[in-house]
Amino acid sequence: MADTLTRADVERIATLARLELTPDEVTLFAGQLTASLAYAGQVQQVDTSGVQVAPAGTAGDAAAREDSPAPSLDRVAALSQAPAADRAAGLFKVPRVLGS
Repeated sequence: MADTLTRADVERIATLARLELTPDEVTLFAGQLTASLAYAGQVQQVDTSGVQVAPAGTAGDAAAREDSPAPSLDRVAALSQAPAADRAAGLFKVPRVLGS
């Protein structure tokens, strides 16, 4: 990978993320992303061979309280506020994000 991201790199990333960026934002993000990648490169250079892996937790720590049923938002009320909801099926419709 190159040491710095070009404007074309940032524009391609923005397209993949479906972001519309102004020319100023492209310039700003090129610098910020380059700095982030440089930092990640520095972190990867750290020798961690002698570091013991710390456990992320145990299954016993997961439950902080009893799980008890409680009333939630009524489905009809929720769907009445949703644009393009399929009320008959009881589903929310969301924009497609994958594919075209």
